[in-house]
Amino acid sequence: MNIKKHIPNLITLLNLFCGCIALVFAFHRNFEMAFYFVCLGIFLDFFDGFFARLFKVSSPLGLQLDSLADMVTSGVVPGLVMYQMLINTSTTMSESYMQIFPYLGFIITLGSCYRLANFNIDTRQTDSFIGLPTPANALFVLSLPLVLKYSDSLFLLEILTNQWVLLVVTLLSAYMLNAEIPLFSLKIKKFSFKDNALQIIFLLLSLLLLVFFQYLGIPLLIIFYILLSVVNNKVLKK
Repeated sequence: MNIKKHIPNLITLLNLFCGCIALVFAFHRNFEMAFYFVCLGIFLDFFDGFFARLFKVSSPLGLQLDSLADMVTSGVVPGLVMYQMLINTSTTMSESYMQIFPYLGFIITLGSCYRLANFNIDTRQTDSFIGLPTPANALFVLSLPLVLKYSDSLFLLEILTNQWVLLVVTLLSAYMLNAEIPLFSLKIKKFSFKDNALQIIFLLLSLLLLVFFQYLGIPLLIIFYILLSVVNNKVLKK
């Protein structure tokens, strides 16, 4: 039996396992642990394709498993987290409307599902992404309750407890997942600085953002990722 061919799929299933654990923590409003398990799942997701290419065992099964695992870790979890955040928002809505409103957070899950299904049949996304990858979107959403918890800024507190702001974030999240905007891939296919210069520069700058801004650095680096991709697209067109 060729053990190597099972290693990438095992890593993918571990990603799914992390997503399931994150769901439990998010359900119990332990957003910090949910965030860490999603991070671990994304870390595993980063390497399953790498090892599939390294061992030359890429398969249609692996592709489907990868999307199904991502659907939980980077699709259902952020939708549940936004649902939980919307429950706690101060509002002037009637009680009957407020019972329905938090479910709009799962628009993120719907957008993630559509993106993942489309990704599997979109032949343009072999070396880069079109639209925000679900892991990046998940990190953005899951960082918000942590920014709210650890930030001393009254401005951020006001924004992140406003139901309309969170609804706009939800809608923008679903849009960016499926927007026709080319974004560079963070996956390293070759151990070469020349081939991965953009990715390495981004990762170094991301580290600086995380060191100086901590949890707030996460949404900032996602925004920076989008802006850097847009600039890179314009440079490549010249």
